[in-house]
Amino acid sequence: MPELYAIRATYDKETITVYQAYNDTIADAALAAQTFVAPFSFQRMTWIKPSFLWLMERSNWGQKSGQERILAIRIKRAGWEEALALGVLTHPEPALWPNPDSWRTAFAAAKVHVQWDPERSLRGAALPYFSIQVGLSRNLIQRYTDDWIVGIDDKTPLVRKLHKLIQAGSAAAALKLLPRERVYEPRVSEDGSRHRY
Repeated sequence: MPELYAIRATYDKETITVYQAYNDTIADAALAAQTFVAPFSFQRMTWIKPSFLWLMERSNWGQKSGQERILAIRIKRAGWEEALALGVLTHPEPALWPNPDSWRTAFAAAKVHVQWDPERSLRGAALPYFSIQVGLSRNLIQRYTDDWIVGIDDKTPLVRKLHKLIQAGSAAAALKLLPRERVYEPRVSEDGSRHRY
């Protein structure tokens, strides 16, 4: 069985791909600018997710209102690593935060929230292992849009094709078209410390 908690993603030496779902207006503007611009909101937390199938379940394959467009955002690994280093879990895992009060203080001040959710199958069923999603606070969103994003691709046509294949009972064909994800190992910081999440 896959590792219980792991970052599974499409990545290369310099970038990692994360996914977000938006309406046509936000998606079209982002694709034209190759980063997020108005009417994208810079005033609230934005969640980025490296698991394609997790977002498919969340957006119901782009069928949910306001989530019709699926964007693949390639960001610098350095930015991703910075976000992870600033991350605090959305719940107080006892092994990491034995004192709930210290977790509450850290969580309230955190620029990044980290959440582990069950990975999803092609048909949306919860799997017995977890994938990460990362919430960037408004304090970091400008860095995300201005410094971290390398490019944005519209995966909506692929999503629609995959959805049709699944509805037609062609799961095997759909699986062959999925983005190839593998376990991503965060780089160790210079002082040898590990991320707080």
